[in-house]
Order: sequence, then structure tokens, then C-alpha cells
Amino acid sequence: AAQDMAAKITAALTGAGIWGVEFFLADDGVIFSELSPRPHDTGMVTLAHSTALSEFELHFRALMGLPIPEIKLERPAASAVVLSPVESDRPLDYHLDEAFSQENTIVRVFGKPDAHVGRRMAVVLCYGDKGTSVDELRSKAKRLASTIL
Repeated sequence: AAQDMAAKITAALTGAGIWGVEFFLADDGVIFSELSPRPHDTGMVTLAHSTALSEFELHFRALMGLPIPEIKLERPAASAVVLSPVESDRPLDYHLDEAFSQENTIVRVFGKPDAHVGRRMAVVLCYGDKGTSVDELRSKAKRLASTIL
């Protein structure tokens, strides 16, 4: 259902570049969340070299009319967003020691000057060798994301 919805949405788009189409998978179906005409934190898993080119490189190529090669999975990777648990008019304090001590883990802090409950503040990226379970990587990323704020 999500793929059908995404196909209908993207068929109606105009312009070049990456368009993030985000859905929530609910028990009773698929719910459209947002459309982002730019690189988005949901695609940052490409910064873990899961593909040969990152979402930023692909966006640039599309905008400049440059060739875009076939996109292939280079290695398994997963991401988990770090959401603000509080309201704050100042930058939050990040606890990065545990995440930075893990192998095959990258943390990208977005540097937002304030916070609102549920605002995306950072993303944890975990990757592994071919054959590593994406579910295992997703669990690791979620666990580490929960330690940061």
C-alpha cells in the first residue's frame, strides 16, 4: 500500500532532486506523514555508506542534471532518530559517550538552537558487513539513540 501511495505522489511531483516520502505503518494500514523536497534525516542511512552515493550526492547530481548510476546496496545499515524529550529555548546537552564507543556507529547531531518535544535533534546510523541483519542494526541504532538525550 505504501509503495502504491508513494508512486501516486511522486508521479505528480515537478522539479528535480530527492523527494522524501514518509509514511507511518499502523496496525490498520499506512498513513501518509510528510513530503520533503530535499535530503531528509530518513535518508541519512546513506551516510553510513549503505549505497555508493549518499542522498546528498544523489540530490546534487539530480539538480545538476548529472548521471545517476544504478543505486545498489553496498552494506546493510539502519538509522534511528533522536527526538527531544523536552521543550527548551536553548541547545540541548547531548550524551554521546556510549554511541561513540560503539564500532560501526555514526552520530549526526543537527545543531538545532532550540528544542520542542518530539523534534528531531540527531540521528544514529549503524552499519555492518554484508550478511549482518538489518533488524539487529535497527535495534542497535534505537538503543543508542535512546541514550543521547
